[in-house]
Amino acid sequence: MRSPTTGTVRLLMLSAAVALTSCGQADLEELEGYVERVKARRPEPLEPIPEMSEVHTFVYKPGDRRDPFDIDDRVAQATLPPQGSGVAPNPLRRREELEQFSLDSLRMVGTLERNDTRWGLIVTPDGVLHRVQVGSYLGQNNGQITRISPDAIALTEIVGEGPGSWREREASISLRQE
Repeated sequence: MRSPTTGTVRLLMLSAAVALTSCGQADLEELEGYVERVKARRPEPLEPIPEMSEVHTFVYKPGDRRDPFDIDDRVAQATLPPQGSGVAPNPLRRREELEQFSLDSLRMVGTLERNDTRWGLIVTPDGVLHRVQVGSYLGQNNGQITRISPDAIALTEIVGEGPGSWREREASISLRQE
């Protein structure tokens, strides 16, 4: 490998010097004028601080009052639907992932069976495959799977018929042959 000649080194140093001096010679008059104009502006008045309202305190003296952090049976019963209305969805039940999709957007693509247990294979609109079994919930109407056959999944939905009124409805998802 050859070492650079003195002429090459001088040429590189000269071109670096020209490049650096051209960076420092920028016309700054316009920028300096703008900065002066901004500094000369009068600042706008600040909005006044809002007045703080007085907070009334309350001293909790337990005495014969109930503990505010203890949920008793009366509160739990208030969240449940009335028992005399018959069929109703369970508001305390944890919702399953397939309950966010409408039934017509879900697609049955097959079944799996092992040791007398059969699962249905469901594909969501975003292409994710899910395995469901009898008792699983799917669809937006509290649909619970009652039967899985090789060609369909049967479920019972609970649909509203007005305020506090519910009824059961049978539905199914059939295997789609493509």
